[in-house]
Amino acid sequence: MDCTRTPFAVPPSNASTSSGTAGAGTGMAQAIRAAEIELGTMLVKTRKSLKTRAAAIHPELQPMGFKVLMLLALSGAVQQVALTHEVGTDKAVMSRTIKQLEALGLVTRTADPSDGRGQLVVMTPEAQARYAATQSHARQLLFDRLSTWDVDEVRRLADLLARLNESGD
Repeated sequence: MDCTRTPFAVPPSNASTSSGTAGAGTGMAQAIRAAEIELGTMLVKTRKSLKTRAAAIHPELQPMGFKVLMLLALSGAVQQVALTHEVGTDKAVMSRTIKQLEALGLVTRTADPSDGRGQLVVMTPEAQARYAATQSHARQLLFDRLSTWDVDEVRRLADLLARLNESGD
């Protein structure tokens, strides 16, 4: 079985009845299975891309650290406890991740002026520049892939992805 085409490697037999969609019909079950395979393939490729982008920032940057940098790039300085919550990990893992990012020169921690007990985590200027470069490269790759499509197809893709993202956590 080709794991890049079927990353979930779930046999399709009885998929519709075991997941509670028995009334959805075979056509719907097949369509959902096809979507599942394509989403899985996209997730595998995304994970590989994130590892490559992390390595471009620093060869020792781990995926969790890259997630933290992504959040910091979007929001600026953030309390460490908020990062823990946003990433969905525990305090110990986040503490180790922030320590690693500090050791790599990618973030700094300072006391939060609005809450003396809290620590603000912020990207260093070097990390910001490296992250921006990887972001620019990723955007160019996406543009190159989608620019050959009809503009209505790209809008439809964006609409469908938004609908999927809004439909649950």
